[in-house]
Amino acid sequence: MATPHESHHLSVSIRRSIIVRPKTLQPPKLLNLSNLDRQCPALMYLVFFYKPPLSNNFSKNEISLGRVFDSLRLDLEETLSVWHPAAGRLSLNQEDGKLNLWCNNEGVVLAEAVAQVKVSELGDLLQYNEFFEKLVYKPDFDGNLSKMPLVVAQVTQFKCGGYSIGIGTSHSLFDGPAAYDFLHAWSSNSAVTKEKGYRLEIHVPVHHRGRLLLPNPQKQVAIANPVKSAAAIDHLYRLIMQSAVNPNNLSDVRSSSLVLKTFDLCGEFIESLKRELCKGMNGSFSCSSFEVVSAHLWKARTKALGLHKGTLVCLQFAVDTRNRMSPPLPKGFSGNAYVLASVALTVGELMESSQADIIEKIREAKRSVDDEYVMAYMTALEGPPASLPPLKELTLVSDWTRLPFHKVGFLREEAACVSPLVPPIPHVTYLMQNPRDDHLGIHVRIGLSPEISSAFAGYFLSASP
Repeated sequence: MATPHESHHLSVSIRRSIIVRPKTLQPPKLLNLSNLDRQCPALMYLVFFYKPPLSNNFSKNEISLGRVFDSLRLDLEETLSVWHPAAGRLSLNQEDGKLNLWCNNEGVVLAEAVAQVKVSELGDLLQYNEFFEKLVYKPDFDGNLSKMPLVVAQVTQFKCGGYSIGIGTSHSLFDGPAAYDFLHAWSSNSAVTKEKGYRLEIHVPVHHRGRLLLPNPQKQVAIANPVKSAAAIDHLYRLIMQSAVNPNNLSDVRSSSLVLKTFDLCGEFIESLKRELCKGMNGSFSCSSFEVVSAHLWKARTKALGLHKGTLVCLQFAVDTRNRMSPPLPKGFSGNAYVLASVALTVGELMESSQADIIEKIREAKRSVDDEYVMAYMTALEGPPASLPPLKELTLVSDWTRLPFHKVGFLREEAACVSPLVPPIPHVTYLMQNPRDDHLGIHVRIGLSPEISSAFAGYFLSASP
């Protein structure tokens, strides 16, 4: 069984890589991006693992590496005809320094590879393994974003006959729901899927950023201080100023210093967290799994950090604005539509607060995300994107529980496991749907510094706050 430290000895050989362009070429045009799109142009990677197909379901020819690669290529050509911005390149406006997207049919990269290892030898696929980095294609573009493909994919065949499909998509192109729709569209075009009679309902993508490009001028005048009007931006400034005053609070949360851990919270454990909330409240309190897990995680992580009680700490979480704007964004919107909502307390206030109080503050933050908040948030992001300094006082949560990526069936069947790789913001926590446990459980992927990993696990895996 390969451990993360042994994985560099395992071999993956890339046999070929090709450029895949849309089957039907569109006239080149510039797609203006919103300030939400411009914040993180980096590639976000996911690795899909598929078990060796059962011989009675597939012919030998169907599951050969060449057949799978050719099928993915043809399906991708068809998909890119509709999702044509994915075949473009980012373009930097020299006048204002802003990124936009040049839809020029340059294409995406598809690679074919072979691994000299069985999937079973990789151990628990839920846990990050540095070997997974060999299962994705990483383009060399020398830091020039205009040369970076916006989608890259690598199909790898293992010795056991299993497969992985590692996919990277630029965060300037898609957010989570849009990436999910794109991958579903691609997999639904699969020749194997079509031959077996499987079809998925796919939204027709809407690529134009629409109202996210042109904030309402009347509302813009009414928001004199967009930073103060968008709590997430205001709280970040406060954390940065706090660190500037006391640099000893600044921590090293770079990706190289963190260990990625996945905690498997079963449905029963999450229900026990909810029951704990109802004690003394006559069973009158109810909440979502996201709310209770986020509140529990924030408190556990803050305890593990051992910060002074007067230190300001912040919980921020992504909120989808698609149905929160008036009117809502169109179905199939393919850009970035997420903003961060935020709750800020001192460590002392957080520790003295009940879980129910914290959950109510999370709800208040979520309710605050409306047209005015989104406009203020985007206005505050004007100017060149800036890297966020390392802030251990910031707990970031991204909820993927409504995005069952494991259902993306490139080989007809659902993926056995889907693993995100190291994200651009290394300490972000992902809440992912557990495909087992009747979908009631949650996989929690978090980056932890080694010195707090054990303490965090102890607090987080205890149902008592």
